[in-house]
Amino acid sequence: MHPAKRLVLGVVGGLLLLVGLALLVLPGPGMLLVLAGLVLLSRAVPAVARFEEPVRVRAMQGVEASVASPWRIAGTALAGLALIGAGVVWGARLVPRLPFGGWSTGSSLILSGLVLLGLLAWSYRRTHRA
Repeated sequence: MHPAKRLVLGVVGGLLLLVGLALLVLPGPGMLLVLAGLVLLSRAVPAVARFEEPVRVRAMQGVEASVASPWRIAGTALAGLALIGAGVVWGARLVPRLPFGGWSTGSSLILSGLVLLGLLAWSYRRTHRA
């Protein structure tokens, strides 16, 4: 593999891994990002590949659990819509005293909500295939 490609895969994989680790304790799809980071890192550093399968198993268990009941699906969908709504409120500065008001904060909240809804749809399709 070309050294530049290996460097790019390593950097992007490392960033995804770090963000995923942070999202294990924060709200978000932490295990899926850890898995994505490990997949990219294993392409750059083959020794990392041994960690990929156990994380894949755990991430898929989390995917299945996230859409196991209608209540969880509804709660996740409402959380995604709430993030999008909060992003619009923050971006448009509808409440003047909110900290960090503006579209930089609002757009990140909207993007988070869209990612959450996208992952919910992906998880549902993956586990409820007919």
